[in-house]
Amino acid sequence: MIADGGRPWVSRNQTWQLRVVFLATGLVDIGGKALQRLGGTNYVYTHRTHKLSSLMLVPVLALACAHQKSPEAGSKQATEQTAYDGTYSRFEHDRRIGRYTSSPWGFSTASYWIEGPDGVILVDLQFLPSAATELVEIAERETGKKVVLAIVLHANPDKFNGTATLQRRGVEVLTSDQVLALIPEVHEKRVKAFAERYRPDYPAALPEPASFGGQSRELEAAGLRLKLHTVGPGCGDAHVLLEFEGHLFTGDLVGSGVHSWLELGHTDAWLKRVDEMRALNPMYVHPGRGPSGGPELLANQRTYLETVIQTVSDYKPAGAPKREALREIKAKLRAKYPDYGFAVFLDIGLPAVWRQMAEAQNQPAAEES
Repeated sequence: MIADGGRPWVSRNQTWQLRVVFLATGLVDIGGKALQRLGGTNYVYTHRTHKLSSLMLVPVLALACAHQKSPEAGSKQATEQTAYDGTYSRFEHDRRIGRYTSSPWGFSTASYWIEGPDGVILVDLQFLPSAATELVEIAERETGKKVVLAIVLHANPDKFNGTATLQRRGVEVLTSDQVLALIPEVHEKRVKAFAERYRPDYPAALPEPASFGGQSRELEAAGLRLKLHTVGPGCGDAHVLLEFEGHLFTGDLVGSGVHSWLELGHTDAWLKRVDEMRALNPMYVHPGRGPSGGPELLANQRTYLETVIQTVSDYKPAGAPKREALREIKAKLRAKYPDYGFAVFLDIGLPAVWRQMAEAQNQPAAEES
C-alpha cells in the first residue's frame, strides 16, 4: 500500500513489526494497529482506525521498522486469514493445532488452539480482551466445537489478560500455583503502564485463573491428554510448558525470529529452561511470538541467549548500566540478528542483564567442595 507521495504505509492486517515508545512508566505505547510509516523520520499512528484523516501522529524512538514474515512463512503452513483484526491459520503438519496472532496493537501475540474430539483447548489468552474474544470465536468457528479449557503459560499480560473474557463464557482457565502467585504484582504494574492508553480494551480487574497445582501433572480435557510442566525462571519468574503429542507450547521462553523479553535478566536460568525443553524432545515448537518450527527453535534460543550473555560480559559490567555501553551492545546484537523483530525489547532487557551480571560479580565466591 503506497500513500503520501510514494512513501510506504502498512495496513493493520499486514504482518509487520510493531513499534514501541518507552516512557518513564515503561512500555506504554505501541503502534501498528492502523498505519505505520517506514523510512526517514520514524512515526507510528496509534489511533485505532483505518481512516488516515483521523489518525494521531506520535513520534517513535529511533528504530527502523522491519518486515516480519507471516507465521510459518516459507513452510507449508496454511494461508492466514485476515477477516479479524488478528490473523489465524491451521498448522499444516497437524490440523488439530490452530494459531491466532493479534494485530501489532496487541503486540503480535500468538495464542493457540488444540482441537480434541470433545472440545477445544486454548493456550495463552492475549493482551487485549477484544483479541481474546476473536481467539475464542475463531477457534470455535473453525472447529465447530466449544472451548472447554484455557492454559496460561506465564505471568505476562499478553498471556493472562483474556482470562475474564474466557471465564464469562464458562471456560475454565488454569495456570500453576507459581504463575498465579505472580499475576497480582505484574498486573498492578502493567495497569499503570497500559490501562489508560488502551481503555476500555484493557482489564482493570485482576485476572484470576484457577490453579492446577504447583507440580507438573497430566490433565485430560476435550478428549485429549496434556502434560503440564511447571518450570522456574526464564522470561518470567515461573513458567508452564504444555506438551501434547510431540507439540511443545513454550510461551515467551522461545522466540522465533524475534528478540527475547529480557526484562528480569534471568539469562543463566533461562538457559536451564531451554535445556529442559530440549530434553522433552519435541517434534514441533510453538513460541510466544514468531513462526512455529521444530527443535531448531530451541537450539536457536540457546545460541541467542549465549550471544547476549557474551556480548554484555565483554563490557565487564560493574555498577549501574552505562548508557554508551548499552547502545554499543544493542547495536552489536542487531547486527548479529538483522532480521529479528522487536529490537525495542533490548532497551529494557539489556540493562537488566547488565545489573544481574554486575550483582553476580559482587557475590562472594562459593567455597570449594
